[in-house]
Amino acid sequence: MYPLPFVLTVLLLAGQSLAAIKIMALGDSITGSPGCWRALLYRKLQTAGLTTNTDFVGTLQPDGCGFTYDGQHEGHASMFATNIASQNLLTGWLAATKPDVVMMHLGTNDVWSAKSPTELLGAYATLVKQMRASNSRMKILVAQIIPLNPRETSPCAECPQRVVALDQAIPQWAAGLNSTESPITVVDCYTGFNPATDTGDGVHPNEAGNEKLADAWFAPLASVIRTFGEGS
Repeated sequence: MYPLPFVLTVLLLAGQSLAAIKIMALGDSITGSPGCWRALLYRKLQTAGLTTNTDFVGTLQPDGCGFTYDGQHEGHASMFATNIASQNLLTGWLAATKPDVVMMHLGTNDVWSAKSPTELLGAYATLVKQMRASNSRMKILVAQIIPLNPRETSPCAECPQRVVALDQAIPQWAAGLNSTESPITVVDCYTGFNPATDTGDGVHPNEAGNEKLADAWFAPLASVIRTFGEGS
């Protein structure tokens, strides 16, 4: 018969191994409404054997994307990153869902409304601070957002270059806030994405765009998920 301390240790380790990695997808209507790139990403993770111990979390429920997937999220249509930060909206979502990982594609509405990179990065910094207050070991993935060239309503001739300016500033911003305990990974969702062919309106991904977004997120997210098996 094994001694009691040994048995308790085994049970504790087993419980730790069964604890789901909670992942929050944070953004606007590109992430929600319906954000079927998340469904495709889930399927890619499943194919790679990386969904057994994951739980996508959020206060919003998944939309129909043609197949069953784990799709709770925080993709709030028409939301500004600057408003989420200034109104402390994220703190409530974090408290309700307690994620270990946040994957953020956020800022399209701000860019469309001529918010500067400085304003947006300031909002991002506030959100990172809130994430780490919720979980000091939060793993944070921040997107260089997809190109923006709205065609159907409110055309914006300056929008394409505004996105470039923001995306170019993100890596240096991330490096300045990065930490070993709570790393920030920059995810390139811009390169190879063509709003003329990968969206229906110059803003929201179509089927081809959803595939590209799922591909862009897969390797960075899979890498983060695997770190949990290494004790991070």
